[in-house]
Amino acid sequence: KEGNSKEGNSKEGNSKEGNSKEGNSKEGNSKEGNSKEGNSKEGNSKEGERTKVNSKNINGIEKYYESWGRYPKVRPAKVEQIFWQSEIPDISKYSTSILPYGLGKSYGDSCLNENGTLLDTSGMNHLIGFDEESGLIRCEAGFTLKDALDFLTPRGFFLATTPGTKHITVAGAVANDVHGKNHHVRGCFGNQVTQFELLRSGGQKLICSPNENKELFKATIGGLGLTGLITWVEFKSRKVSSPFIAMESVKFGDLEEFFAINDESKDFEYTVSWVDCTATGGSLGRGLYSRGNHANPAVHNIPELPTEKAFPFPFEATFINPFTVNLFNMLFYNKQFRPVEKSIIHYDPFFYPLDAVNNWNKAYGKNGFLQYQFVVPFDTGKDAIKEILKDVSQSGLSSFLTVLKTFGNIKSPGMLSFPRPGITLAIDFRMNGSETLDMLGGLDNIVREAGGVIYPAKDARMTAEDFQLFYPEWQEFEQYIDPKFS
Repeated sequence: KEGNSKEGNSKEGNSKEGNSKEGNSKEGNSKEGNSKEGNSKEGNSKEGERTKVNSKNINGIEKYYESWGRYPKVRPAKVEQIFWQSEIPDISKYSTSILPYGLGKSYGDSCLNENGTLLDTSGMNHLIGFDEESGLIRCEAGFTLKDALDFLTPRGFFLATTPGTKHITVAGAVANDVHGKNHHVRGCFGNQVTQFELLRSGGQKLICSPNENKELFKATIGGLGLTGLITWVEFKSRKVSSPFIAMESVKFGDLEEFFAINDESKDFEYTVSWVDCTATGGSLGRGLYSRGNHANPAVHNIPELPTEKAFPFPFEATFINPFTVNLFNMLFYNKQFRPVEKSIIHYDPFFYPLDAVNNWNKAYGKNGFLQYQFVVPFDTGKDAIKEILKDVSQSGLSSFLTVLKTFGNIKSPGMLSFPRPGITLAIDFRMNGSETLDMLGGLDNIVREAGGVIYPAKDARMTAEDFQLFYPEWQEFEQYIDPKFS
């Protein structure tokens, strides 16, 4: 009773209080223990130290187990690499907490497990089956969106929704319930998932779908890997006319123009904009609005398939500073001379422009960076976006990566899913210690007052109080956390 009872597995152990938001959730392993204060520069790592584990990935290249933002800098105690489903270890026997790890493309700390065990599923990347009539594809957890595209596009299919990189695992897409440029048409990745297999630490393998183990299905989509180990996923792809996009780039001079262009772009499946967050005054919120549909060979002149190339970022250095950001934003905004430019381009530069540079996160230097993404309701969102862009431009901490778009009203099945009807802005900030954290704290206040929420999958410093305010479903979600996962 003292060992496993409510008293024995309480806040200090593994009970509801221990596995709640303060226990196994976004904060790390407790607000007071392993949160921002525990895992930060002042806590358990040296400034600039990479999370190095003595293991190799499937290509024999040294792999570093860190987040894409490279903050906070924490170490796992152990990494178990899994290549076949038959090799999955008995996870009930680990003395430490467990967390699945794919390709480490999560911007924040959701893929980190300090002093715990990471289950690296990137090698478990086999295609299981595909139905050409329905477009249903089934694959293992480590199968990537690039793998899916390489298989689907020659057959005339495409991902129903995709984020801004194809170098993520399918299980990671489920756990973070990723979204893309067509949320207003097709929702999140979770909306495409028909079923998956979930391995719990007790040894149970559960098929989860909207009709079977449906509560675990909802908890796992957007559940940040806390409900167990996904072994395989089945999801919907879609038939398309070509892998090329008939796109238009529309130049806008301020936020009001953005909203006007957005309102008149309902006939486009894909919409997104880049914003110059250094602009001020009458040019506040200026940028380039991209919209497009899949090109039709009967109507459009389809180019030859390009050769896929990716260039490595040359070295690790802090290229992101006020001078380079202002220069880049000025040049990028003025690269387009005409109000509207039309082109037929391959899906890679349209959806994944940053994938053309391997390890581009090195540009932020050894301290890493934080991506700040939020969504605010339409009725209060315009004023909140203006206020945030003013604060960012005045801070001198802005970035060349600022994305503005809107979400539709397609609800995800995920309990903790981020997208909801409104305006969403994502900005990257170089990590400058308290200067960056204090500014983001001020932006939190604006988002909170506007009735918005922050994206947990990209966050590395949200407080437990804000998480519980933004996601009141955490109380329902909490009961589905696997006691071994953190």
